[in-house]
Amino acid sequence: MRIIIQRVKQASVVIDQEIYSSVNSGLLCLVGFCNDDTKDDFTWAVNKILNLKIFKDEKSLEEIKGSLLIISQFTLFGSIKKGMKPSWSKAANADVARFLYDQFIDICKVKTFLNIETGIFGANMDINSINDGPLTLIIDTKRRE
Repeated sequence: MRIIIQRVKQASVVIDQEIYSSVNSGLLCLVGFCNDDTKDDFTWAVNKILNLKIFKDEKSLEEIKGSLLIISQFTLFGSIKKGMKPSWSKAANADVARFLYDQFIDICKVKTFLNIETGIFGANMDINSINDGPLTLIIDTKRRE
């Protein structure tokens, strides 16, 4: 699993020119899945996301009572090693990824009381964000970094 985490003042998902979901102060997480992701990967990642000391006065998302916006992003496993056309072969196929995305969101909801918003898996979405900082981190659960 790979996750791009952006600290945001505001973020929203627009689908068919309608706001589907939005958050204020918190984190925008773009998440990509591979076929061998497990519940252990998700638990480790959720713990990191909720407890990273990246807000004012070294506080975590939970300490500031921020929000979380989670968007599925299979392109995080894109490879441009060969040629000019990206390969998506390392990304989980759509059926597996949809299951993993739902499982990841469920784990987030079990682990925190915070507001959690999402996009729609597989939809064409416009993601709007006002970054705070900016601060962007990348998590790779297989490397545990």
